[in-house]
Amino acid sequence: MKYIWSPWRMAYIQNYDKKEGCVFCEALASPDGSENLIVIRGNYSFVILNRFPYTSGHLMILPFDHCSSIDALDENSRAEIMEFTNTAVSVLKMIYKPQGFNVGMNIGDAAGAGIAEHLHMHVVPRWGGDTNFMTSLAKTRVLPEALDETYRRVREEWERSKE
Repeated sequence: MKYIWSPWRMAYIQNYDKKEGCVFCEALASPDGSENLIVIRGNYSFVILNRFPYTSGHLMILPFDHCSSIDALDENSRAEIMEFTNTAVSVLKMIYKPQGFNVGMNIGDAAGAGIAEHLHMHVVPRWGGDTNFMTSLAKTRVLPEALDETYRRVREEWERSKE
């Protein structure tokens, strides 16, 4: 029997309009809004909606620096990423009332990073039963909300959280 090894990646990430350069750095070069999905910029990092979310409200926190590993970041960048992660959890709790969260980084191709060259922290709200046969059998995700509506809600709640 022949076995072919392939790193796990979702088909839509593999086939997504592959361009030269980094999609995250490209987003940083654009004005913030529903086009680039950047919710907020800090001094060292930024928060962006995942264009291909697992669930509504799936956020990512990234350093401004284009690097692939957390140990390549300075202390200020690491600290701000963690503070943004904390705020992201609070904001998503207010909007979506999830029953739990997946929070973490996939560092490197072997760890399942879809875009390994630019480090990013995922914050994914979760509910009991939020995965079903559609993802497994039809390779389709069903989201109850359009991405531009998610962006609006998250951005507004993030602004309120700063008051």
